[in-house]
Amino acid sequence: MEIKPFSEKQMMVLTWWCKGSKYENMDAVICDGAVRSGKTFCMSLSFVFWMFYKFTDKSFAICGKTIRSARRNIITPMVSTLKNLGFQIDEKLSDNLLIVRYKGRENRIYIFGGKDEGSAALIQGMTLAGVLFDEVALMPRSFVEQALARCSVDGSTFWFNCNPEYPAHWFYRNWIKKASSKNALYIHFKMEDNPSLSAKTINRYKSLYSGAFYQRFVLGKWVAVSGAIYPFMKESSFVKAPKPPFEKYAVSCDYGTVNPASFGLWGLKENIWYRINEYYFDSRKEGYQKTDEEHYNSLVQLIDNRNISVITADPSAASFIETIRRHNEYSVTPAVNDVLNGIRQTASALKDGRIKICDNCTDSIREFSLYRWDEKGLDIPIKENDHAMDDIRYFVSTILDSGSGFVALAAKR
Repeated sequence: MEIKPFSEKQMMVLTWWCKGSKYENMDAVICDGAVRSGKTFCMSLSFVFWMFYKFTDKSFAICGKTIRSARRNIITPMVSTLKNLGFQIDEKLSDNLLIVRYKGRENRIYIFGGKDEGSAALIQGMTLAGVLFDEVALMPRSFVEQALARCSVDGSTFWFNCNPEYPAHWFYRNWIKKASSKNALYIHFKMEDNPSLSAKTINRYKSLYSGAFYQRFVLGKWVAVSGAIYPFMKESSFVKAPKPPFEKYAVSCDYGTVNPASFGLWGLKENIWYRINEYYFDSRKEGYQKTDEEHYNSLVQLIDNRNISVITADPSAASFIETIRRHNEYSVTPAVNDVLNGIRQTASALKDGRIKICDNCTDSIREFSLYRWDEKGLDIPIKENDHAMDDIRYFVSTILDSGSGFVALAAKR
């Protein structure tokens, strides 16, 4: 891994705790700001340097939203660099534990995931000398506060990093806005604070976002989302369906009985996925409800003898998923249903042209014009005109952005 010279703010993260620094007596450090601004890597290295400067034979914690994300975002790049610097590291995968040694001293780092309220129980009973939270704004407050309560060793310190969320978020209100009263060093990052990013790369990231997401992920501001969720989707955004052949086909399903059901047929051509057709049934508008079997028959008509690689469906639609499996004609997988992250992924895929909506998909086009954020200050869409929007999001989160997992998803039952 090539390491560029650190920027001024990265050096501040790396050295704030050193003897002689005006910040050395701080109890916490908080880094927030733009995506890809270099805050995570320098913080993880500083965390380890600090622990060996201050302690030996103590326990520490590194927390991500999930253990998998903590390993991907922090542990893997950190371990590689530390080994190059002369650290010895034994990883106990089954225990989610790193035993780190340097010049005859040893400390332990436990890895935790803080994905939901139940995660707080995982860290109870430990005694820690410090904890690092990666993407702390994505973790429940109960987990974070339980981890902080474990830091009872004299000299223990809290390390936080995150990208901005909405301004009513508990972490923004209770830590960033109160950093001074909590004796916390607050460092705000921009993309330009990462010397490894070229101007071309920075401009590419800027082109991926719009509206509130641009302000959050590019400018690093804690702002509320409002208005249309996909404001860039204009009349000119929709295209004529290309002529066959397509390299692959897939279907995404948002299932409803009382609420509308929306299925999208997707075709891959020259590295672009096109929504080439759709099925949309609104029971309130039609005056009757369909059974699972009737929806399945409509799905078959939509597919129209095409060779479908995979179907992804609303994970809460257990009975409809089972109906598809029982017929043993198509592979089906429950969709990834992280709403906010899925909207971000979908916005990026639409803006960079990896997916295109064909102009015959009239219900999708109608919903794009109506799909809006709830104005209550939370990052949630209004639960109206969102059924085609949900099935498009399922497609992006589960199929488009699944990477190599597409092969596994496409495996026939």
